[in-house]
Amino acid sequence: MKFSGNLRKMNSRLEEVVQYELPLYDILEPADYIPMNGLIGKEVSIHFEDAIHCVVTGEKIKKTFGEGMSYEAYMNSPLAVESIINPELSRIHEGIALRDMEWEKAHHLQPHAVYLSNTSGLKVGVTRETQIPIRWIDQGAVQAIVIANTPYRQAAGLIEVSLKGFLADKTNWQQMLKGNIPLLDLERERMKYQAFLGPEFEQWFNGSDKTISIQYPVLQYPEVVKSMKLDKMPNIQGVLTGIKGQYLYFDYKNVINIRSHSGYRVSVEY
Repeated sequence: MKFSGNLRKMNSRLEEVVQYELPLYDILEPADYIPMNGLIGKEVSIHFEDAIHCVVTGEKIKKTFGEGMSYEAYMNSPLAVESIINPELSRIHEGIALRDMEWEKAHHLQPHAVYLSNTSGLKVGVTRETQIPIRWIDQGAVQAIVIANTPYRQAAGLIEVSLKGFLADKTNWQQMLKGNIPLLDLERERMKYQAFLGPEFEQWFNGSDKTISIQYPVLQYPEVVKSMKLDKMPNIQGVLTGIKGQYLYFDYKNVINIRSHSGYRVSVEY
């Protein structure tokens, strides 16, 4: 079968093993959804059709900024507002928008969670509560737990900033993709790191949520991973041997990050 369209990040669903589907867009409108788990162990090809469309405006562009945006969209769209990367900068709870009042109310003036996740090791992060567990899956976490719940984004960001002095906030993507991540007692880790936070944050502590464990559809984890990009390899073909985070494994060790290719027009054949 063959499908064509513009890439977006894979949709995921937490089950005993994470279930994935790959959305393909007709520039800005959803066109097809390919169930991916059933393709593992089969020959799959992804061909870059030499076109990229901005995920915000739909215009044809030569390169992307952020996740599939034109430079203009990256500089002006709320999808690239600074408080996405640095949640402590959000001021929407004060009635101040950094870019777009209605968008920031809908996305940042909402309940947020500060969490610990085990990706390539223990890290701290922030997400809207409605994005749990999707955010954890997108990162390739094998375990995660909520450490605090806040009514708006900035408060969660301030807790994250406080914990960055003790914890990583980035994932080593190569280590994450190699698998063999030692499991941790996240409930104990939560108690440990809550003790490092000042009393101003105590009202938001979460001590009751349990650890979520996540299994991915990977036939065998590699010892070495090699990243592939459609700009340099417009024809990617091989046996699909796994999916973790937003990465597809081909022939065990070759990986492509689907999310970083948002907006790329491709044909997928299997």
